[in-house]
Amino acid sequence: MDRDAMTARREHWESAYRAKPVEELTWYQDTPRVSLAMIRATGLRAAGRILDVGGGASTLVDHLLDAGYENLSVLDFSEAGLNRARQRLGRRAGRVRWITADVTEWRAPHRVDLWHDRAVFHFLTEPTDRDAYLAVLRQSLEPRGHLILSSFALDGPEKCSGLPVRRYDSEAFGALLGGEFSLRDSQYEDHQTPAGVVQKFITCRFRRLATDDQAGARDA
Repeated sequence: MDRDAMTARREHWESAYRAKPVEELTWYQDTPRVSLAMIRATGLRAAGRILDVGGGASTLVDHLLDAGYENLSVLDFSEAGLNRARQRLGRRAGRVRWITADVTEWRAPHRVDLWHDRAVFHFLTEPTDRDAYLAVLRQSLEPRGHLILSSFALDGPEKCSGLPVRRYDSEAFGALLGGEFSLRDSQYEDHQTPAGVVQKFITCRFRRLATDDQAGARDA
């Protein structure tokens, strides 16, 4: 992505977070039930490294702290979104790593055990952006690590926050990820926005195969 496009994207999300209270944003969830259930289903230990990509002001981090997870990072394009979350958490914000970055250009300082993305990937409508995202994902996620990826479903909206999106089902996600990831679960969700509009989402949980698992899968 060129610098002008990146600047425009950053300004879009900064403006979105400044325009309304968090509770009025279309993607707001008081309790992100599907994400929490998927994370619990991984069996990840409390000390496992969790990265919430595009977390912004999401309440997911609050619930993960409540559940005892100890090693949390939240990455977002928008400093304003992250500031909203930090202000909400108060002193507990110091227990979280806050990363202001474009995930397609980010380089992880260490690998994570769980990569969670509720709705960043579906904004990547250009193949080059998707390829860059997947390269960062592969560089960042541990072998045998967990991936929870969510987007608008095939019958979901064609735009979000005024921007075009690319819709998915589990097969489309799997085709992009390739044989390196094994689908463990998928769930459809009717997300109701604060304005009462229903948006169709799909969330998929994958497990990254270890190197020897990948070799076995190719030889099978």
